[in-house]
Amino acid sequence: MIVDVLVADDEAPALAELVALLEMDARIGAIHAVSSGADALRTLSIEAVDAVFLDIHMPGVDGFDLARALDRFAERPAVVFVTADDASALEAFDVHALDYVLKPVRPERLQRAIDRLFEDRRTGEPAEGADDETLPVSSGQSVRLVRRGDVRWVKAEGDYSRLWTETGASHLVRIPISELEGRWSAAGFVRIHRSYLVQVEAVTEVRLTGPVPMVGLPEIELPVSRRLIPSVRARLVRVDA
Repeated sequence: MIVDVLVADDEAPALAELVALLEMDARIGAIHAVSSGADALRTLSIEAVDAVFLDIHMPGVDGFDLARALDRFAERPAVVFVTADDASALEAFDVHALDYVLKPVRPERLQRAIDRLFEDRRTGEPAEGADDETLPVSSGQSVRLVRRGDVRWVKAEGDYSRLWTETGASHLVRIPISELEGRWSAAGFVRIHRSYLVQVEAVTEVRLTGPVPMVGLPEIELPVSRRLIPSVRARLVRVDA
């Protein structure tokens, strides 16, 4: 699979560096490089691309303006922000960005963003993730966006929550588990314990009797609070008539 991309950055050295890094990946086809948001819109009006790699702070039409304009496209390209701004990840979530890469760009970090682009295309999920809440999470010098649909279970850590994904990776977010419970209940998550929230579809085993009630996922067993057994049973146990 080959994808065509557009890169927009008003700083010539940063633009050239990003183009050079993208050219190193054999899966990247045509690369359209422009130095402003306005030039990006003009190029996108005549060239179809699969993804755009955008700086945020550009004169005139900035990266966020451009990302919002892409919502009007019949086939919306995936959006990856490449920026020195480490404080705008939440706004990136608002415009349904696929990823958020901080400058200076490390080749391995850009590679993860490209891998995510191809994973989205392989699974057939829309790049904008319009029906799937996305949370920005920090990891060292980078910020990435984690989709709710990739989360299998959540563990409370004080006023924070640790999200465990299907890849086995974990991400700490500054959101209490009680808030995530309220936001994610309708999306298939159930509270099983004061410290745990679980994606219903990820559960492969339920044991609610005996000395240690639990639910099992392929990778872990999690305890069930006796107080929550009735609600867990209602969500997880189906009794055939």
